[in-house]
Amino acid sequence: MFRAHVSRKLTAVAKHVSILVAEDLAGQRMVLDMLLSVDGYDVHLVEDGVEALEYLKEHTPDLAILDVRMPRLGGLEVCARMKRVSRLKDVPVMILTALKDEATLEASRLVAADAIVYKPLEGKDFRETVKALLQRPTVQAPTV
Repeated sequence: MFRAHVSRKLTAVAKHVSILVAEDLAGQRMVLDMLLSVDGYDVHLVEDGVEALEYLKEHTPDLAILDVRMPRLGGLEVCARMKRVSRLKDVPVMILTALKDEATLEASRLVAADAIVYKPLEGKDFRETVKALLQRPTVQAPTV
């Protein structure tokens, strides 16, 4: 029985689900890394939107988690740019924010963010939202 459990665990980790996290606050990055790593995700942490775009030039994550307000370039602009690139447009994007105002919610809709999560994070709810975004079926463009 123990072997079957180990086998399932290895299979789940072997999927190598990659998540890009762009968050300027070191403490918040650490919390996000811990919450995501416990579920076996490969987490790539960056400090701002410019670093996120640099990472995205060479990588296609399974999910992007972007803070709204960061130095140099914020998460909403990163999301908007991702949605304009054919390779990245179907990558689900979660926006993180402490701003609970209508303008931020509307801006998130305008850039086609897939979810908005408010800080402070509730660990269980956050992890469930991540799981839901990763399990969401993606619409494949027809091949011509």
